[in-house]
Amino acid sequence: MTPKRLGLFLLTLLAVFVAGSSLLNSWQEPQFQNSLNLYQTNIVLEASQWQASDRKDENLQAAKEAIIGEKPLETAIKQYQETRKSAETNLEKAKKQRLDLSSEPVTTPATPKPQPEIPPATNTSRSVQQKELQKTIDQLQKSIAEIDLRLGILQAQQKQTDAALKSWKQLQQNSQIKPELRETATALSGMWSNPPRLLPNTQQLIQDHLDSWFRFTALTQLYQLQQRQEAVANLKIVEQKAAEQAFVKLAIIGTIPALGAFIGVGLLIFLIVQRVVKGKASLLGQNANASWSVPWDGETILQVFVVGFFFMGQILIPIVLQLLPIPRPAANLRLQAFYVFLSYILVALGAISVLYLSIKRFFPLEPSWFRFNLGGKWFLWGFGGYCVALPVVVVVSLINQQIWQGQGGSNPLLQLALESRDSIALGVFFVTAAIAAPLFEEFLFRGFLLPSLTRYVSVWWAIITSALLFAIAHLSLSEVLPLFALGVVLGVVYTRSRNLLAPMLLHSLWNSGTLLSLFILGSSN
Repeated sequence: MTPKRLGLFLLTLLAVFVAGSSLLNSWQEPQFQNSLNLYQTNIVLEASQWQASDRKDENLQAAKEAIIGEKPLETAIKQYQETRKSAETNLEKAKKQRLDLSSEPVTTPATPKPQPEIPPATNTSRSVQQKELQKTIDQLQKSIAEIDLRLGILQAQQKQTDAALKSWKQLQQNSQIKPELRETATALSGMWSNPPRLLPNTQQLIQDHLDSWFRFTALTQLYQLQQRQEAVANLKIVEQKAAEQAFVKLAIIGTIPALGAFIGVGLLIFLIVQRVVKGKASLLGQNANASWSVPWDGETILQVFVVGFFFMGQILIPIVLQLLPIPRPAANLRLQAFYVFLSYILVALGAISVLYLSIKRFFPLEPSWFRFNLGGKWFLWGFGGYCVALPVVVVVSLINQQIWQGQGGSNPLLQLALESRDSIALGVFFVTAAIAAPLFEEFLFRGFLLPSLTRYVSVWWAIITSALLFAIAHLSLSEVLPLFALGVVLGVVYTRSRNLLAPMLLHSLWNSGTLLSLFILGSSN
């Protein structure tokens, strides 16, 4: 075995070990979906207060009921209870991990969880791990406290006053959370007690620690107890404006994907009928058995992904970024957005450089390789693929949720995008996820990997294998199945169109739609 092959073999083992460890570690992490569900629940609650002011608006009442549902309060209570239960489970796991770490006789560095978008820190000493675990514990305790505040208001509105008082009492007795949250719980408990007890700073506490529907509901209760009818009337006017805006936002994030999914279901039915009539090859058409002419072997494929994607992206680039005089992102979200963008661009440049150096001796390549053609039907393939991906990934995601039950980790970029309020940061996140990621990932996974695999397997197996590696590369167990489904659609679209612009468009539409939903939901809280 030559030194080059030996090095590649060792790096491959390291890549498999790190990827496997990262996937296993993600099993302990909460899914981003929990936070997203609460954001969506909050905007549904706010939109549910919208009332038609004239006959023209009354025509929208049916649409409102279809979008919001018949019993938004009951649905919200259920969602908050499920999220609280998941947070409690994660809190117990984090406490156990901290206890196990503090009792270890020998320091055992944990395997970092690399992310393509955010390179991991290189310092994984026990003290750093303990600090990270403590930070996680503090965040979970704060999250549970905030859930209890809101859950109590939901219960009170459903005439479940005893349950509400119990929720707030747990907060009042919890010495591990901030005093302001305990005081807010005391204020809420006083307002819904019989007889009511009002703290002097109740209004300020509500405004500081509650938002959207919960703030309006608590302030309405306070003003009614204080017999401030004018304040109640003014609050209702403000609430109606906010509810109308929430309804519009909910309609945007619900109607557009629903329309796309409807088109996608129609396309799927057409493809199934075509499959029955024409047989197995119909989905891929004339390209079903038309593999690419691959001049390189499996060693080159490994070299590109192990050296370019793994070593350059997950080891070398993070170390370089650590050595550069660039402040690490902290509370400054704008700085963090630029750091994410810079990290991703360097990762992409590193991987593409290795790809170029690995295959340049085979130039010139046949025209079918890395084909970008502004002509043809690439736009229709990209848009149609997006519509088909919507119902497919949604169904797979529903199954996936039942499997992982809120565990399995998520891409940290999604949480950052959801919580961002800075327009420049949002713009940078959009460029990273909706432009840079589709260009790089489709060039690598569909442009290089999928065709390369046809040297050893059929086109269909190449699509499946490249989709699986694409999903695994995101290093979150909860995302493997949905991303695998998306990867299969991307592979089919590229194989049929033989034009990288088609899967790039599909990928960009998918990420853009996700970010748009996150931006809208985040702006409502």
